[in-house]
Amino acid sequence: MGDIFVLLISTILVNNILLIQYLGNCPFLGTSKRMETATGMAMAVVFVIVLAGVITWLVEYFVLRTLNLEYLRTMSFIVVIASLVQFVEMFLKKSIPALYAGLGIYLPLITTNCAVLGVCLINIKEDYNFLQTVITSLGYSVGYGFALVLFAGVRERILLARVPKPLQDTSIGLVTAGLFSLSFFAFKGMV
Repeated sequence: MGDIFVLLISTILVNNILLIQYLGNCPFLGTSKRMETATGMAMAVVFVIVLAGVITWLVEYFVLRTLNLEYLRTMSFIVVIASLVQFVEMFLKKSIPALYAGLGIYLPLITTNCAVLGVCLINIKEDYNFLQTVITSLGYSVGYGFALVLFAGVRERILLARVPKPLQDTSIGLVTAGLFSLSFFAFKGMV
């Protein structure tokens, strides 16, 4: 049980997929201007990464390795991720149209979000068992959402601040993201 807790904490804080491994920066910068949008994106990413991690693990161990088709790993994982994102998009469009509109182009971009594919490939590369795959997928996605929501809170405050003209909008966002990343490096000594 202790190993599972350590794995969860290390994926959320120590090896944060966004701020330490630098995967998934495009939606991170694009959806972090408003807290509502960031929270919605965080929930969508958690759902997609956890399901994608589980399904791709099953595809890897019960289809690709069984049939000796490991060379199709990336392509098959992308098909799984794209299908899941389509499901999330249809669900949000039907159930929560305001969030669907708020996420805009960034919702379909989850398909190409390298954080989702990165988590799936890390799970296979590290040769995690099924339980470890579920835990790491959950941890990485919660870490992504945690960083996204924290960053959205800071960006909302930055909008109220007097920022020099050359640093406004994306520039100050990148500087702030860099500072967030540096702060997460402090967790490296924990595990």
